[in-house]
Amino acid sequence: MKRKAITGLGFVILIIAATSARADAIDGQWCYSTSHLEIQGPTITTPAGNRIDGNYSRHGFRYVVPANEPDPGSEITMMLHGEELMELTRKGAVTPEKWRRCKPIS
Repeated sequence: MKRKAITGLGFVILIIAATSARADAIDGQWCYSTSHLEIQGPTITTPAGNRIDGNYSRHGFRYVVPANEPDPGSEITMMLHGEELMELTRKGAVTPEKWRRCKPIS
């Protein structure tokens, strides 16, 4: 009986650790007003639905807007600020957009 309790506790700790590890990365689905995007490693699905590669780091992402989207060729930079907030800056913008995770992970 004691062994099952310890095994169960170990499983719970493993699940919590896996969730925490993901929370410390920019990967995932992000929402801003009616727009959304998804980052999975070096690949992003843009708000217009294009799946392209960009420059990925654990807490940031940068890509060039594809030709078939508004403002093609401009650079988009994103930076993670906590588990649920990501700031997206469009080239030339004064104020970054504050994107939130579409589904909270914590």
